[in-house]
Amino acid sequence: MEEYPSKQSTENLDDPPNSRLFVVTSRSITEDELREAFSVFGDIQGVWVVKDKQTKESKGICYVKFSKSSQACLAMEEMHGKVLMEGTKPVKVFIAQSRSSTRHRDVEDEELTRIFVMIPKTFSEEDLKNTFKEYGDIEYCVIIKNKFTGESKGLGYVRYYKPSQAALAIENCDKTYRAILAEPRTKATVTEDYSGGGARGEYMGGADSMNQYNFPMADPGNYPVMDYRSGDFTRCLMMSTRAALTQEQIFALFDIIPGMEYCELQRDAYGMSKGHALIRYSNLGSAVYAKEKLNGFEYPPGNRLVVNFVDDGEDRSSPVGRMAMQFVATQMMSAVWNGPSTSQVMKPPGFSAVSPMSRVQTDVNLPPLKKLAPPDSKSKERLFVVFSPSPLPPDVLEDVFCRFGSLIEVHLVPGRKVGYMKYADKQCADEAMAALHGRVVNGVKMKVMLADPPREESHKRPRTY
Repeated sequence: MEEYPSKQSTENLDDPPNSRLFVVTSRSITEDELREAFSVFGDIQGVWVVKDKQTKESKGICYVKFSKSSQACLAMEEMHGKVLMEGTKPVKVFIAQSRSSTRHRDVEDEELTRIFVMIPKTFSEEDLKNTFKEYGDIEYCVIIKNKFTGESKGLGYVRYYKPSQAALAIENCDKTYRAILAEPRTKATVTEDYSGGGARGEYMGGADSMNQYNFPMADPGNYPVMDYRSGDFTRCLMMSTRAALTQEQIFALFDIIPGMEYCELQRDAYGMSKGHALIRYSNLGSAVYAKEKLNGFEYPPGNRLVVNFVDDGEDRSSPVGRMAMQFVATQMMSAVWNGPSTSQVMKPPGFSAVSPMSRVQTDVNLPPLKKLAPPDSKSKERLFVVFSPSPLPPDVLEDVFCRFGSLIEVHLVPGRKVGYMKYADKQCADEAMAALHGRVVNGVKMKVMLADPPREESHKRPRTY
């Protein structure tokens, strides 16, 4: 690999942080063409094309260094997936790996969109939003509060929709806010950074500070779970899930049973799903029916939902109230146990039944199913798919990707959250990529890209997928 110019010290390559791009492009693209394509986004301090040591030919990988991180982020947002020169493949653009990040980060990386700020203790969330909205559209704001007194600690988070907006805020906001990119919540160092010594530890106070935000967040522990076997039926349900389901998916699932009044996915202090949702129905019958039909239901396939009754605050202690409740519950149980199997969700008596739920749940307008191409078909194009938080089952992937035609096979890489889709027709692969990139299927987000062609070195074993 060709080294960076010696006058450019290693330390300066990431100064400021996230100002260097890692670009995967065609081997025919030159340094001058790269500089011309990316210069519209800001001041370029350097362009380096990685070359083979022996042949001195480009490896199709390069780095572009900007003077500001906001310029680099904007370039990544605008150039990722674009074609630089006619006849070449679309480029892939990432924020280059640094000593702190340990990996390349793309336009959808949450680490690049959330900033941590110091604010006056008198600030409300509306004040915080009004202060930082000039730099871009804000997804949410959170003020850190003392979990006992409810008073602001003078600290907050602002989450933007785009990395360039967060970078602009850090670069241009009043320096008294001391804005920085927030630590990723998935890192094991989070509790160390926020509970230990040092300046930030003084503000955050203790490991419990990660749950000190003073606004309603429903943990299952905050709602007494009722035992339906003892006759404790209510109109409220708590659903737990291990898969990453969205508010819209949960709403659509429980709205199949008529009478739903309220559905809310419980989120933590950073706006991330806690894996629980609170659902309330207008009548006891619907709640009982939903509980019996959806408790243990696999959605998405492989993820078993847990649904329990929780206290809805209503007084059913009177004999008449309990008799009425048990009468309704008995009727609904009879309808559940004597009706269709639990793989098919029905509406309560008096409503027309709905068709069985599809094993593929997505907001994408999928074409109808098509036959697979013969296994011995020659591969004309391969798609590389990254799954978050976990891969979909192969049969579900086959169901989704075969709809664009000429799919030969699906291959998941063991132990990794990636896979390959092999097509016998390039146009079908392109259509699948255009329709499915960045979309959510069964609660799993997919990044769909063109796979790199198999290496041609003779001493390497050929690919089998």
